[in-house]
Amino acid sequence: MAATITFRPDDEARLALEELTADGTPVSAAVRDALVEAAARHAKARLRSEVQALAADPEDRAEAARVLRDMEHLRAW
Repeated sequence: MAATITFRPDDEARLALEELTADGTPVSAAVRDALVEAAARHAKARLRSEVQALAADPEDRAEAARVLRDMEHLRAW
């Protein structure tokens, strides 16, 4: 999906962009990298939240324990 995106950085975003491009990195590359990194952090946070919710769910924990019990006979040793 090739698209042009225009945004108006506030002072904080402008300073961040200056930091990311201080070494000569093109603005477009810095913005792309920052978006990809932010999306990865967001996905990890969402996954962490889902895992915490499952870990706190007594029904899910009981089901996991039942599955482990049922699979015990499949162990090689």
